[in-house]
Amino acid sequence: MDESLLMTSGDYRKKIIYFALPIFLGNLFQQFYNTADSLIVGNFLGSSALAAVSSTGSLIFLLIGFFLGFSSGSGVIIAREIGARNDENTTLAVHTAVTLGIMFSVGMTVCGVFFAEPMLHMIGIPESVFPEASLYVRIYFAGSTGLVMYNIMVGILQAAGDSRHPLYYLIASSLINIVLDLLFIAVFHMGVEGAATATIISQFVSMFLVLHRLMHIDSAYRIIPSKIRIAPQFLREIFAYGLPTAMQGCVIDFANLMIQAYINSFGQNAMAGIGAYSRIEGFMFLPVTAFGMALTTFVSQNIGARQKDRAFQGIRFGTVCTLISIELIGVAIYVFAPQMISLFIKEPEVIYYGVLRARICSLFYFLLGFSHVTSSVMRGLGKPVVPMAVMLICWCAVRVIAIMLLGDTFHSIAFVSWLYPITWGLSSIAYIIQYMQIRRERALEA
Repeated sequence: MDESLLMTSGDYRKKIIYFALPIFLGNLFQQFYNTADSLIVGNFLGSSALAAVSSTGSLIFLLIGFFLGFSSGSGVIIAREIGARNDENTTLAVHTAVTLGIMFSVGMTVCGVFFAEPMLHMIGIPESVFPEASLYVRIYFAGSTGLVMYNIMVGILQAAGDSRHPLYYLIASSLINIVLDLLFIAVFHMGVEGAATATIISQFVSMFLVLHRLMHIDSAYRIIPSKIRIAPQFLREIFAYGLPTAMQGCVIDFANLMIQAYINSFGQNAMAGIGAYSRIEGFMFLPVTAFGMALTTFVSQNIGARQKDRAFQGIRFGTVCTLISIELIGVAIYVFAPQMISLFIKEPEVIYYGVLRARICSLFYFLLGFSHVTSSVMRGLGKPVVPMAVMLICWCAVRVIAIMLLGDTFHSIAFVSWLYPITWGLSSIAYIIQYMQIRRERALEA
C-alpha cells in the first residue's frame, strides 16, 4: 500500500488540501461537461429541449442518489480498515462494495427504463416537452451501470487517499462527452437522444479507466474478479453506513422532485431558466464536494488509526476552507447571474427566471456549504444517522409542507426559491447542536 497516500501522518492541512484539490479539479471538468451539455442543447435545440433535459435532473438524482449513498458508506468502511492497516478486511470490504455496485446497477437500469414515464407524469412534466424528457431519461438509465460502477470504484481509490487518478479519468470523460455532444447534436442532429448517448458513453469510458487501475494496482484494495462476492460482516456495516446516506439523498431529492413539479406549473420558460441556473449552481458545489470527500476520508482513516485529536483538527480546517470558497463563488454568481444565464439561452423570460433564483440563493451558499461538509464529517465519525435525520426534517419535511400549505397562496418562483436558504439555515443550526454534543462526548471520554 502506498504509505504516502495515507492521511494518518504528516501535516493534516497539506493532506486535506492535496486530497481535495484533485477532486475539485475533477468535478470542475465534470461540471464543465454538464454545462456544455446544456449549452449545446439550449443553443442548438432551443428552450423546449433545454427544459426537457433540465427538468429530468431531480428524477435522475432521486434514483442515482439512493444507490450512490452506498458507495459513500462503503468508502467510510474501506477508509477505516486502511487506516487500521488491516489488509484482509480491506480486501473483503472492497469486493463486497463491488458486488453491491453490480447489483445496484441492474436495479437502477430496470427502474429507470421501465418506470421513467410514470415518474415523469408524477412530477408534472408538460406535454410539450414530455416526449423528449422521456426519451432522455430512458437512454440515460439504460447506461447507468457506467455511472454506478464508476462511483463505487472511485470511492475505493479515494478511501485509500488517492484522488489524483480520478481526476485524470474525469478529464478524459469530460472531453469525450463534449466532443460527442457536438458530434451527435450539431452534426448528426440526434436531438436529446444524442445528448443522453454522449453522456452514457463518457461514463463507461471513465468506468473502464478506474477498473483498469484497480485491477492492476499492487495493494490490498486491488479488485480481483474471482474474489467478487459478499462478505456478510461487511455487508451489514456498509448497509449501516450506506443506508442512512442513501435515505438522506433520497429525501432531499424527493423534496426537490416536489419542488420541480411546482416549478413545472409555471411552464417551459421557468423550467428552462431554473434548469440553466442549476448548471451554474453546480460550480458552487465543487469546493463542498471536494472538502466533504476529503474530510470523510481523513476522519475515517484517523478514527481507524485511533487519532481523534488529529481528526478534529482536520475538521476545523476543512470547514473553514469550505465556507470561504463557497461564499466567494456565491458572490460571483450574484453579480454575474444575467450574463451566466444568457450563455444558455437568449430568451428574456427564461433569463428572468434563472436570475431571480440566483439572486435569492447565492449569498446564502455558506449555509449550504456548512450543512454539506458537516454531513460528511458526521459520516466519517461513524454517525450517518444524524445527517439523515437532519436532512429529513429540515430539507424534506419543511420544504414539502411549505409547498403543500403555502404554495397556492404564494404562487411564485420567488416563494419556492426562498425555501432553499431558509432550510439551509435550519439544518445549519441543527448540525451545530449535534456537533457540540459530539465534542462534549469526546471530552467526557478523554
